[in-house]
Amino acid sequence: MAEASAPAVPSTELLEWPKKDKRRMLHAVYRVGDLERTIKFYTECFGMKVLRQRDIPEEKYSNAFLGFGPEESHFVVELTYNYGVDKYDIGTGFGHFAIATPDVYKLVEEIKAKGGTVTREPGPVKGGSSVIAFVKDPDGYLFEILQRESTPEPLCQVMLRVGDLERSIKFYEKALGMQVVKKVDRPEHKYTIAMMGYAPENETTVLELTYNYGVTEYTKGNAYAQIAIGTDDVYKSAEVVNLVTQELGGKITRQPGSIPGLNTKITSFLDPDGWKTVLVDNKDFLKELESSK
Repeated sequence: MAEASAPAVPSTELLEWPKKDKRRMLHAVYRVGDLERTIKFYTECFGMKVLRQRDIPEEKYSNAFLGFGPEESHFVVELTYNYGVDKYDIGTGFGHFAIATPDVYKLVEEIKAKGGTVTREPGPVKGGSSVIAFVKDPDGYLFEILQRESTPEPLCQVMLRVGDLERSIKFYEKALGMQVVKKVDRPEHKYTIAMMGYAPENETTVLELTYNYGVTEYTKGNAYAQIAIGTDDVYKSAEVVNLVTQELGGKITRQPGSIPGLNTKITSFLDPDGWKTVLVDNKDFLKELESSK
């Protein structure tokens, strides 16, 4: 009997790793039809800064990293432009990004003045006092604008829709060491949300998982790609993910190892709904940033 139960000990220890690891959400990756147009919109309307940009002609794509602070300490967006592709299908599963600002009304007026599309005018949420608005970027990605007096992380949410909220919560807790920082059920609107992250939502970027009553599947489209999260050990982290996928679903899509030409160690996987996450070695990521300066 002792021999049969022996493998459970390493598994239990392994599942503790994500809680001890040094995790941080690094960036969201998605595709755009005109890189310069999107850069102009994000810098002029949202006040983001271009942090780095690169063109890879041999692979026919270019990308740009934009955000509200340096990548070493802030969550940013990585925009990818594939040569010759000017539009993408966002699908029904991706929800929105969110930007926190001290004055939603003022920011939305500025966005309107620069020709931005406002899909929900600023005002309190139904049944609450929080002031929000929604803005659409040139490719159709939605950005929620949230009222927040001050925040170290203005780019504060990535919202994805899931088919089984409890399963998703378990997956992100076990596979990624995230915590539920807020959960809200709105039966009158037939949805429940769970904010998942590594710190309270007013201090960091969170993943907002949304479950709409009775909806178990969504289309992924080909526009939104993934989020990237830092780790001190991609190999150990991949082992954990592999264990969790056996229990809850999902799969490893790239075994841990270095990206050719960059020497940055990564691993990637899909969650039970098919949403992709890339885990990036923390030290390698900092070296990559240093070499791009």
